[in-house]
Amino acid sequence: MRLERNSNHINGGNEMKRILSILAFLFLCGFSLFAQEAAESVKATGADVMSAVKYLSAAIAVGLACLAGGIAVGKIGAAAMGAMSENPELSSKGIPYVGLAEGICLWGALIAVLILVL
Repeated sequence: MRLERNSNHINGGNEMKRILSILAFLFLCGFSLFAQEAAESVKATGADVMSAVKYLSAAIAVGLACLAGGIAVGKIGAAAMGAMSENPELSSKGIPYVGLAEGICLWGALIAVLILVL
């Protein structure tokens, strides 16, 4: 019976995440409607479009790299803490892997700088 209560609590958390993600999506869609009205009043040249694509590409490179790095650090850090709780001698062996995962964010920032400069 206790397992049923825990599973309901877990499902309730997933339901809340689903509702929040739908609300965030609708909120961002509302902003895009206002951006379209502003874009109609401005005529863009080819150079302006390419500049906008560069900035958008750089933002996507940094955003995805940092998101992936955060997920990797979370999973690796949790695994390292679990390993250290079982065997304290492993405390120094998990740190380099966390550093490698954080390096993903730095590579994303480097790619963004290269996109903007070149």
